[in-house]
Amino acid sequence: MMKEQIVFEDNHLIVINKNVGQLVQGDKTGDESLLDSIKNYIKIRDQKPGNVFLGLVHRIDRPTSGLVIYAKTSKALSRLTQMIKNREIKKTYWAVVAKNDIAQSQRLVHYLKKNEKNNKASVFTKVTDGAKEAILTYTILKTLDRYLLLEIDLETGRHHQIRAQLSKHGVPIKGDLKYGSPRSNTDGGIHLHARKLEFIHPVTKENIEIIAPLPKGDAIWAACE
Repeated sequence: MMKEQIVFEDNHLIVINKNVGQLVQGDKTGDESLLDSIKNYIKIRDQKPGNVFLGLVHRIDRPTSGLVIYAKTSKALSRLTQMIKNREIKKTYWAVVAKNDIAQSQRLVHYLKKNEKNNKASVFTKVTDGAKEAILTYTILKTLDRYLLLEIDLETGRHHQIRAQLSKHGVPIKGDLKYGSPRSNTDGGIHLHARKLEFIHPVTKENIEIIAPLPKGDAIWAACE
């Protein structure tokens, strides 16, 4: 199973195509995380006697699918973490959203404030105390019978940013009850997929571009291919 999810790996990093429902790292639920699963997989595959080093570079939400980077060395981890801070890793997402009359392409600027109690972001249209600027650009890639397929380029990386901003724009993500979708998906996930990563390799300095296949066995994603 884990082998099939690896979309890129070398001595310094490993990139996983995360399934809906998988945790990127451990949390209070105590459910097994991808971090632990990958460590176990590498330990067995490479017959490592000691502990396996693996560092999480960035997160995506549990109900989201798609690309997550893990670092296999401390040098790669520190460099990649810095690259995330400097916005040197380009992340592109695909989202299936409610059909609505929106512009073909638009840059959305909002201000988000995280509410720890309900783990939700409040969205404001102007500068607000305690809220952080959130910027994304979306483009409609495809029009389906009842939905739109959007490609999203992130300029900032805020908590629940895409989910909150698209909901505010009148196009909540399919299955995202927390942000205004009328119905949940049967798998408990949402139709948001971390589709592509582009960056300069932290060690080899090569140009890296990785595209994650869409989740299998889903009719809506299949229609987006």
